[in-house]
Amino acid sequence: MPAVLTKQDRKLVKDALWDNNPVTLQVLGICSALAVTVQLKTALVMCGALTFVLTLSNVSISLLRNFIPSKIRIIVELSIISSLVILADQFLKAYMFEVSKALSVFVGLIITNCIVMGRAEAFAMANGPWKSFMDGLGNALGYSAVLILVAIPRELLGSGSLLGFKLIPDAMYEAGYVDCGMMVLAPGAFFLLGIIIWIQRAISGYSEAN
Repeated sequence: MPAVLTKQDRKLVKDALWDNNPVTLQVLGICSALAVTVQLKTALVMCGALTFVLTLSNVSISLLRNFIPSKIRIIVELSIISSLVILADQFLKAYMFEVSKALSVFVGLIITNCIVMGRAEAFAMANGPWKSFMDGLGNALGYSAVLILVAIPRELLGSGSLLGFKLIPDAMYEAGYVDCGMMVLAPGAFFLLGIIIWIQRAISGYSEAN
């Protein structure tokens, strides 16, 4: 492990955070972005679970890449990823049961998340453990940033709270303020995600023609 992050290490993270964000540019992981962002707490836990799975699966596959027969590499990758997902799911059920119930099947569905499988196949199979770790971390952070940006306005506008703390005073409700019901439904997340994708692409100058 390098003592300090090199320019290439920083680029791996920066590319995934902004230049090639897995959600806003690659349009991956959309289902969980819509489903688990009603509350910021569930979004944060989902971000932690995906970060755990993505970084460790990248490192594990990178370490084993020279020993994996090409004909069964997809099966091996799925076996490693599913084992890590099971560990994350069982940990949540043991120590964060209420959050685990709120997340429903979406932690288990990390197995089918194209971000995880895509980085294993496209990067970890061709690079060393440290680079694979940085790539996994960068993509996990890029995914997490989008989920958090969607979850904050959804919980605040839909429930008037954030992380369970009421932020909109009762006086506003007495004056006629009403929570935006659409924010707690999937269409609210869809619109917010669309706005985030539009802003990110407008700033970066990305277009499909590129």
